[in-house]
Amino acid sequence: MKKLFIAALITGFSAISFNAKAQMCDTIADFCGKFFTSAYVSDGQSYRALLANEDIASFETTFYGGTQYRISACSGFGEGALVFKLFDSEKNEIFNSASHGNTPYWDFKVESTIECTIEANLDQTYTKSGCAVVLIGFKQQ
Repeated sequence: MKKLFIAALITGFSAISFNAKAQMCDTIADFCGKFFTSAYVSDGQSYRALLANEDIASFETTFYGGTQYRISACSGFGEGALVFKLFDSEKNEIFNSASHGNTPYWDFKVESTIECTIEANLDQTYTKSGCAVVLIGFKQQ
């Protein structure tokens, strides 16, 4: 009976911890959304990952030709804690936020439709763990 109680207690604490982390990611997503001005509309996706130390999150997406995009990437409530990189399908680096002072967003236009990978990792000078959130929006015509 004691073992059952301990197992139930551990399960309960795990559920509470997971819920707290999920809520934290929601709050970070709200913060990250502030980088979308009225000119940009979210694509409705919220790419999220819990990262620790040197973990790298990887997200696949398609950008459609003739469209102006904004990628917004955050971890925590300050700017610069998350480094993000954009790669084409052949793993050629298109953009690296570390080369631009860890900017929390980047605007770009795609001439033709391309499949891309977005990689995100924590800047270890800011934090060793946290929720990474990447949002993608497109410019309204």
